Amino acid sequence: MKIRAVLLDLDGTLADTAPDLVAALNELLARHRRPLAPYAIARNEVSNGALGLIRLGFGTACTTDEVEDLRQEFLDIYQGQVSVKSRVFNGLRDILNELSDYGPAWGIVTNKPGSMTTALLEALGLDQAPACVISGDRLPQRKPDPAPLLLAARELGVPASDCVYVGDAQRDIEAGRAAGMRTIAVTYGYIRPHQDPYSWGADIVITRPSALLDAVKQLETKLQAHALC
Repeated sequence: MKIRAVLLDLDGTLADTAPDLVAALNELLARHRRPLAPYAIARNEVSNGALGLIRLGFGTACTTDEVEDLRQEFLDIYQGQVSVKSRVFNGLRDILNELSDYGPAWGIVTNKPGSMTTALLEALGLDQAPACVISGDRLPQRKPDPAPLLLAARELGVPASDCVYVGDAQRDIEAGRAAGMRTIAVTYGYIRPHQDPYSWGADIVITRPSALLDAVKQLETKLQAHALC
């Protein structure tokens, strides 16, 4: 059995976007005369999105309306600096080219809003455009709901069972499994110290971007062996 599509999370999996996201958070905190967030701590909140970063910077005492106002202000700041320091993770650009040569289509499924996803991908200047991009505002549902992943599979014309989803958060693995896809967890992304990616139930865990293609091939070998049983 061949893997026909590899779908990737964006922040913390394909691209290191933490420098720009943390900078936006600290600009927001400075505007509100709050202490700035240490980069090493804030980096690990990036996978929890804008709300996770706001909770880190402002605590849990804000009302729902205050949090929404802060979220919108944060997004407005971030929109203007979405790609200042963000980069594709080292080695992954070449791996994506090799992956395309090997056979599977590859795409992106992210909770990031569409306008920011588009701006970031344009700035990253990937050698090949992803075959599909599903952003966080394409559907009412977001990961860990499997709906965005299933939409990506439909757009690619590939059964979900022939897809792999790759991510750096437990919600990514939960979404992939719920969609009936194989899953790869990455440990080089934005993971809190107490989190254990090996406990998330992923089919494979990789520790560096350059291991992605080998992991896909390893999954294919496992699937072929299972089919012969």
